[in-house]
Amino acid sequence: MALPTVISQLIVLIYNMADTFFIGRANNPCMVAAASLILPVFNVALSLSGLAGIGGGALISRLLGEKRPQEARRVYSFCVYLCAAVSALFSLAVLLAMRPLLLALGAGDETLAYARQYAFFVLVCGCVPTVLSNTLSALLRSVGESGKAGFGIAMGGLLNIALDPLVMFVLLPPGYEIAGAGFATFCSNVAACAYFAVAIRRSRQPVLRLLPPTRLPARQSVAGVFSVGIPSAVATLLFDLDYIVIDRLMAGYGHAALAAVGIVLKAERLPLNVGIGICQGMMPLVAYSYAAGQHNRMRAVKGYALRLGLAVALGSVALYQLLAGGILRVFIADPATVALGVPFLRVRSVATPLMFLSFFHVYLFNAFGQGRQALFLGVVRWLGFNIPMLFALEALFGKMGIVWAQSAADALTVALSLAVYAAFARRELAKP
Repeated sequence: MALPTVISQLIVLIYNMADTFFIGRANNPCMVAAASLILPVFNVALSLSGLAGIGGGALISRLLGEKRPQEARRVYSFCVYLCAAVSALFSLAVLLAMRPLLLALGAGDETLAYARQYAFFVLVCGCVPTVLSNTLSALLRSVGESGKAGFGIAMGGLLNIALDPLVMFVLLPPGYEIAGAGFATFCSNVAACAYFAVAIRRSRQPVLRLLPPTRLPARQSVAGVFSVGIPSAVATLLFDLDYIVIDRLMAGYGHAALAAVGIVLKAERLPLNVGIGICQGMMPLVAYSYAAGQHNRMRAVKGYALRLGLAVALGSVALYQLLAGGILRVFIADPATVALGVPFLRVRSVATPLMFLSFFHVYLFNAFGQGRQALFLGVVRWLGFNIPMLFALEALFGKMGIVWAQSAADALTVALSLAVYAAFARRELAKP
């Protein structure tokens, strides 16, 4: 379950990095900074897939564990329609509020035009296929079709990597490289969405059959989708709010600092995306085992995923300490940006094991259908710890305080997560 998801997560990361890499080939920090400004909003769009994909996927796995396939089919159909509706509304909202949105994110005279080009293709044109692809991938995993789910996301990522240099440097004139990167991303997500439509149509899983919009699931099931989906989406939104705050604070230190932290925030996603892939592979198995009363199996899956994720996180800390300079120079040759990015990456990487432990517990509570606990941990993590820590440490230590804030905040988050999970386990998981 985890391996195809991890591979697809890595390829998604690579194609996100590919945009930054190819944009950096223009050696224009303003373009890199503009792409960095759009990243949080793009991730907000992806959070919409958590509403239907994580919320619906966890419920479908539990319904299958309870031997209720017909209700699982109705939940699947509801989630597809929900995803299409909310992503279309988000796309329209970005189109109507493009300029004030970009200015609020920190775009200035030198970055506004570039940010507008990138946002138009990635957020306005590409929102629906991007969100729908990720939702369908999560719903496929919920019924055990992890290979197809991973292949579709990976295919879109590889296509994006292939299209980037062609569109940016061959088809479009100089000065439009960032528009080319956005168009390539749009095309790749449309292709991925088309693949999922075909793969689901050919699947033998009876759950994956789209019913008319009038065939709604039971009210309790709708509530079950939102009870997990909303906390998942809110947690992602708050994560991206954290990125927006980082961009806004770092913008005060110049374009080179903003470009550097934008590269670092993408580079640090390598071990985090592996960890997310492990958690996404774990979640349907934990949800099914929990609903079926197979607690020993559930504990075994949880323990293996935890050990594997921590091993990846700790290994990445050592890797980034040694190779920070080389990683920065892969993306941009500007000496000022590289000089700032090296200490940024080394400091941010220290938080990787803590970040993994933080979202690991959120995925566990999503699998159990405990949306309130997941929402509590997400809200406290970002609004209680991370964002206040950014302002406090920036005021005390300047730009280095911004990059140290993640470690300080997530140390508190992990302590809270362990306490909340221990209380839940004593109450709900005491029986074998």
